[in-house]
Amino acid sequence: MPSAFKRPSWDSYFLALAKMAASRSTCLSRPTGCVIIRDKQVLSTGYNGSMPGVPHCSDEGVCYRRSIKAPDHAKYDFCRSIHSEANAIALAARCGISIEGATAYFTLFPCYVCTKLLVRAGIREIVYEIGYESKHVKRDKHWREVVEEANVRIRQVKLSKEDKKWFKGFLEDDTSRRRLPST
Repeated sequence: MPSAFKRPSWDSYFLALAKMAASRSTCLSRPTGCVIIRDKQVLSTGYNGSMPGVPHCSDEGVCYRRSIKAPDHAKYDFCRSIHSEANAIALAARCGISIEGATAYFTLFPCYVCTKLLVRAGIREIVYEIGYESKHVKRDKHWREVVEEANVRIRQVKLSKEDKKWFKGFLEDDTSRRRLPST
């Protein structure tokens, strides 16, 4: 008979869902995922990948932007991928789902373009796993300050070793295999 157990926190649960969304990414450089929630309910998800009908870098085995030698300062101008945040916002809009007042969980802190979209869409809290690590530290610091001025809460969350083990167990085993004997 299984012993008592502690479920992951809501933060860990939603971050794990964002990590699972990232598993669908077609970006060779930085797979990212996003989950938008309100009242502990998932409203929308997204991952970074090419527009519908456009080749995916993962299918071609090469990053398009890097293959044409686009400079770092022009990376958004030549990247085929739509960021996970933009995809999650677009999916919600396409399905008529308001995300105003919601919380968004990310595997990567949003870029400044997506950050502006999130604030405009009404996201009230940004929860992220790792920082963006841009070469433009001053710009990124500026946009983070602007977001805080807009009264959007920003928090960083990491999965604990225990949470990773818990989720790994669900991925490696047959999740719904009977745990207790049938009565």
